[in-house]
Amino acid sequence: MNQLLEYRLKLVGQLESAAEEFRQACMKFDEPFKALGEGSWNAHQVAAHTRDVEEMVYGLRIRRTVEEDQPVFQNFDGEAWMAEKYKPDEPLASILDDLSASVKQTVFLLRELPPEGWSRESGHEIYGDGFTLQTWVERGLAHIRDHADTVREAT
Repeated sequence: MNQLLEYRLKLVGQLESAAEEFRQACMKFDEPFKALGEGSWNAHQVAAHTRDVEEMVYGLRIRRTVEEDQPVFQNFDGEAWMAEKYKPDEPLASILDDLSASVKQTVFLLRELPPEGWSRESGHEIYGDGFTLQTWVERGLAHIRDHADTVREAT
């Protein structure tokens, strides 16, 4: 049991540091509106997407799983969301500040959570039931890290 608690504490720390690493990767990019690769998004778009997914998907799923009994989440179409909601005139620093604030809120919630809270379950409209809080934290962390890697590789 101690190994599981240690893993979860480490996971929370990694989530917090991932947001900062993502910020640093984005701020090193000299041309945030230059495509990261042929036919791909630019750093500004990746930052907006990462922030929005943190707020609207993983952060939301974490908070609701803590607060509600067996919530069921709708599928999130990131491409459709970006097509409708992306704001190219939004300052990159503001996007990164919002991402950091959302992650900090999640980290605070997780640090206050009793150990049994990590096993709270939720469902997904397409993928079914049995998603634990820990699953959403792991997926949220992986999402931020994946996009940080994408931006870092392009700089």
